[in-house]
Amino acid sequence: MSNTSNFRQAMREAKNHALVGPNVIANALPYVGGGLVLTALGTYGGLGVLRSNPGLFMTTFWVALVVEIGLFFVASGVARNGNKSVALPLLATYSLLSGYTLSGLVFLALRTQGVGMAGIGIAALSCGITFIVARQIGSNLSESDGMALSKTVQLGIIALFVVVLAQVGFSFFGVYTPTWLEIGISGIGVFLFAGAAVVDFYILPRTYRDDEYLPAALSMYLTYINLFIFILRLLIAINSRD
Repeated sequence: MSNTSNFRQAMREAKNHALVGPNVIANALPYVGGGLVLTALGTYGGLGVLRSNPGLFMTTFWVALVVEIGLFFVASGVARNGNKSVALPLLATYSLLSGYTLSGLVFLALRTQGVGMAGIGIAALSCGITFIVARQIGSNLSESDGMALSKTVQLGIIALFVVVLAQVGFSFFGVYTPTWLEIGISGIGVFLFAGAAVVDFYILPRTYRDDEYLPAALSMYLTYINLFIFILRLLIAINSRD
């Protein structure tokens, strides 16, 4: 799961509840779409490496993950500073690396009976539908409801991030999450990131000006990718057996 610091930064910056960028989301959407296309390309490339040379994939996966995490902080900082000529290639590279590290989960989904390509399509379509609904809800939240939801989702995502880190840590010692618990964690993840999608449409226009569309696009991209990941994890868990 991607780091939550971009979400927390947006929360801190939304000090005044008036709209400062009413068109920032519309300006950001083309970049969100472009990032998702690059992510799909990165996933396709990762699947190719995984199928042809699994050993090489595992080595490059960890390298890509470390670079991706570092690049996230660099790219988000550059984007917030408004240096678009530098931020764009950094964000494009970040999107490709995100796709590459996502390819392992996609590969597992393709091999899981009852999920496959149809399940991946359902996860992607569900994300799109969630964003359409979230736009209607988030754009019409009152100030008190919007800030309350933002704080609740923020705390929930931080807790979820800790749980996922614990899962990864235990897996190194051969301890894996039982299916029923994985279903629960994934279901909570879907719920939280659906809430984060609503929060994006409330908080981003109150955080960024219309010309600050790149950091807004990064926030929306992270929400979409994490929602996709947890929907896919949920589908895999439901169709798996201990």
